Amino acid sequence: MLSIPYSHELPGPGGKKVTATAYLHVLPDSLNITGTVAPEIRYRGIYETVLYNARVSLAAQFTLPDLRALGIHEKRVQWDRVSLELGISDMKGVRKEIVARAGDSAWPMEPGLTTSEVLDSGVSARVPVTRNTRTLQVTTELDLNGSEQLSFVPVGKETSAELSSTWRSPSFDGAFLPVRRKVSDAGFSARWDILHLNRAYPQHWIGDRYKIADSAFGVGLLIPTDAYQKSERTVKYAALFIALTFLSFFLSEVLLRVRLHPLQYLLIGLALVIFYTLLLSISEHLSFGRGYLIAGAATIALVTGYAGSILRKARAAWLVGSILAVLYGYLYVLLQLEDYALLLGSIGLFVILGTVMFLTRRINWYNPVRAADSTGSQG
Repeated sequence: MLSIPYSHELPGPGGKKVTATAYLHVLPDSLNITGTVAPEIRYRGIYETVLYNARVSLAAQFTLPDLRALGIHEKRVQWDRVSLELGISDMKGVRKEIVARAGDSAWPMEPGLTTSEVLDSGVSARVPVTRNTRTLQVTTELDLNGSEQLSFVPVGKETSAELSSTWRSPSFDGAFLPVRRKVSDAGFSARWDILHLNRAYPQHWIGDRYKIADSAFGVGLLIPTDAYQKSERTVKYAALFIALTFLSFFLSEVLLRVRLHPLQYLLIGLALVIFYTLLLSISEHLSFGRGYLIAGAATIALVTGYAGSILRKARAAWLVGSILAVLYGYLYVLLQLEDYALLLGSIGLFVILGTVMFLTRRINWYNPVRAADSTGSQG
């Protein structure tokens, strides 16, 4: 972005004129962005995050607008203070000197901005723009360190961006999605093509009329289904698993003619809820798979042992334990899937419902005890 300062007069106290400085902000006609992102996983204690090093090339072409049409007299323009502004949200991530180039000319950019009307932080450099300048072509290279997210603002009248990385789990987000992307085990590549018509601000304006950050686009580097994400996904199935477990105990009540107290159902439900606490706490220190195995085995053993005591039949207890083992195994498979989890989950629910309907087809719910007797005699 070019910031062009000029002086103008404002009404002051006592009817006197006061001279003030205003800024005309000019965005480029075209902006081309190309970059590569090198990811790296870092650990802090038991937690992990993804950092990156991005090497980005920028090429912009500016066309200065007609100042008279904007009500700016050329004699009031402070040509020696025209600056090229480059916004960088986190200056701590800059690894190398930033130099803007135009042909054979090079302008080292310094920290700080001429004005904060549009950008909050970044670098700037004075550029030799005069009243006779009509166009300006600028290129620069960036070497940046960051974490998790890399974003750009489409300030060009035509903005094109191409990014590539070896990271296999990108998340394309922001105001614009890529027009073309490829994600594989080798990494990802993506391209954006954005017009000024897609934004909510023009190519030039005066003062702080517009903020451009809301139009940012980019890519996030996700750690796919880590322990916390998988634990969160597991909790979403909690109500279903508790309901299916209660259903198995209820059917055992009907078929075995055993009365269970609501407190016993409450204890069984608490045991199932504690599974999720065990899963999260163990997964923080071991892998998610090991944590799931330990928490699942402990919960199944606890509920199976309790079922043997309250149902008074070892066969029924083993049946409950087998049902829980199948359910937890099925859930683990769902958690490993990213694209087909909904499909497999729907099929599983259909199979479970069909199984329950088949097993209860002979039960007379108006007299379940007699139905249980007849079912047992037929066996």
